[in-house]
Amino acid sequence: MEQSTTVEIAAPPERVWEVMADVERWSEWTDTVTWVRRLDEGPLRPGSRAKINQPKLPETEYVVTELEPGEGFTWVATGPGVLTTARHTIEGLPGGGSRVRLSVEQGGWLGSVMGRVFRGLTDRYLATEAAGLKARCEGGR
Repeated sequence: MEQSTTVEIAAPPERVWEVMADVERWSEWTDTVTWVRRLDEGPLRPGSRAKINQPKLPETEYVVTELEPGEGFTWVATGPGVLTTARHTIEGLPGGGSRVRLSVEQGGWLGSVMGRVFRGLTDRYLATEAAGLKARCEGGR
């Protein structure tokens, strides 16, 4: 089960990547994140690990599985019977803006059940994150 949202941002992909890849500062621009703590040092890269605390969700550890600087990254979290895959992609637009797609996919034998249980919350969180990223990248909050 996958849920996603797309937003156009009036900022170049480099700026969007700068904000998106600085995961420890996400709580500054989205209310869906209480805090993110990196469990390693250096730039975000495949294998990087981070713990995330979000309202109404259990604390979760994510591991970056794919990363293309300036284009996005994917990270996954595992739990009993659930594999959560979160993708963050950036596409440059003519004229210098960016299109960002944020998605969450729930897999595993319990994933479809969890996806249905949290569907409304996930949709709200994706929309809030997209709006916050847009505002931060365009010079606001």
